[in-house]
Amino acid sequence: MTGHDTLALAEALTAPLEDGEMLAAIDLGSNSFHMVVARYTLGQLRVVDRLRETVRMAEGLDGRGGLTPDVRQRALQCLSRFGQRIRDIPPQRVRALATNTVRRLAAPQAFLVPAETALGHAIEVISGREEARLIYLGVSHAQPPKPGERRLVIDIGGGSTECIIGSGFDALERESLQIGCIASTRRFFPGGKLSKKRWREALAEVSAEFQQFASTYRTLGWQEVVGASGTNKAIGEICAAMKLTKGAVTAQALPLVRDTLLQAGHIDAIQLPGLSDDRRPIIAGGVLVLEAAFQVLGIDRMQVSKAAMREGVLRDMLGRGGSDDPRGSSIAALEQRYGIDQAQATRVEGTALRLFDQVARSWSLDGDDLRMLAWAARVHELGLVIAHSQYHVHGAYVLEHSDIAGFSRQEQQFLSTLVRCQRRKIGKSAFDALPDRLLLQARRTAALLRLAVLLHRSHEADEIPRLDASAEGPLLQLRLPRQWLDARPLLRTDLEGEPDDMAALGITLALTAD
Repeated sequence: MTGHDTLALAEALTAPLEDGEMLAAIDLGSNSFHMVVARYTLGQLRVVDRLRETVRMAEGLDGRGGLTPDVRQRALQCLSRFGQRIRDIPPQRVRALATNTVRRLAAPQAFLVPAETALGHAIEVISGREEARLIYLGVSHAQPPKPGERRLVIDIGGGSTECIIGSGFDALERESLQIGCIASTRRFFPGGKLSKKRWREALAEVSAEFQQFASTYRTLGWQEVVGASGTNKAIGEICAAMKLTKGAVTAQALPLVRDTLLQAGHIDAIQLPGLSDDRRPIIAGGVLVLEAAFQVLGIDRMQVSKAAMREGVLRDMLGRGGSDDPRGSSIAALEQRYGIDQAQATRVEGTALRLFDQVARSWSLDGDDLRMLAWAARVHELGLVIAHSQYHVHGAYVLEHSDIAGFSRQEQQFLSTLVRCQRRKIGKSAFDALPDRLLLQARRTAALLRLAVLLHRSHEADEIPRLDASAEGPLLQLRLPRQWLDARPLLRTDLEGEPDDMAALGITLALTAD
């Protein structure tokens, strides 16, 4: 089965997006939760509703990886209200993403399980660089860049700041810094006191964060700068209200905003024109981060976009599952980067999908499961570049801990788990990183990958002449040609021991040769 066949089968198992259908994107930010609801009409997305609530998740971090009860309750109540709005939208048309604050939780599932219950939909955690990609996608679709020109996009959130250089609709460079308007305000202005001395010290520290990639970014260059999300929008509105600009932020206006802010002496006393009451407690950190970005990156002028990550998520949903799925491109890049034997990967993928095709209906596996299985097959030997011994463990580690464009953390953990379980004994903790909602399909797709890898252990180019599989509940039956199997005594021995290993997946494997 070729990559084209894989895509065709995956698309057949995925309900196509029909004209008039509704989609929703939810952004669980560190400052605010946002939801955008759109209708798919004639190939276009038309926004029909927007909801935003100030939750201040980042304020609830207790320094030990926990979340304070009041902030946790505030977040769950907000998600419950969002859930009521989208209760009639099917799960496959909703994508909810959690960002910096949830990334920093020591036990994210302790929050995610009740959060998913409140929302009524799955919530995925994404890396900072994936957040950056989606931000750029949202901004570039809202304000299409000029052909051939590069654009720098800066998004200052509550807990992190993302900087992206892109061309067209593609992000070329992505960085995510652990500095945001809430985090920086809490860190540098404890008790709310503002002073020039504190500001200079804080600016030096924040500037050092941007220095890490400033040379690379400035060498690549850009023709325009765009600021995304609430902090940049608020600063742009302040500049306009102070009659410094018409809404943009400039290198001349920003110091005047900062000086006016510092004159207040205390955060509670800030009286910047155009500043909303809910933004006042955190604006100091936002202005601080933006000033550092302007100075270190040499920015003269930044226009402000109304779009941000949630719009990017909606756009990304149109491509996911089809030929424009960024995850497929990321897998291809991994194959090239790690020098994977593509002929062997193709053999394993083909056999895995032959098995999948025969058991998908009885095991309730869908297009998403097929894609994960196919991608795991493509990169199952990734760890060989590190060492032959325990290569499945090395490959799993790389897949779990890399920034892979298009994948959420849960998707990377799913992919990593499949690669980890492809051979040898399956550890009791192999599936611990996955949420309960993904366990059953992860175990079942892992079983299919194990069999495909085992059947191609010899790296022979010949295709298996007959491969019959059926499944019912935990029972998986596999039938192979006796003559073909008898000619491979090592494979027969391996297959005879496989039922014991497969039991760790909760699957009873029954083998027949005829």
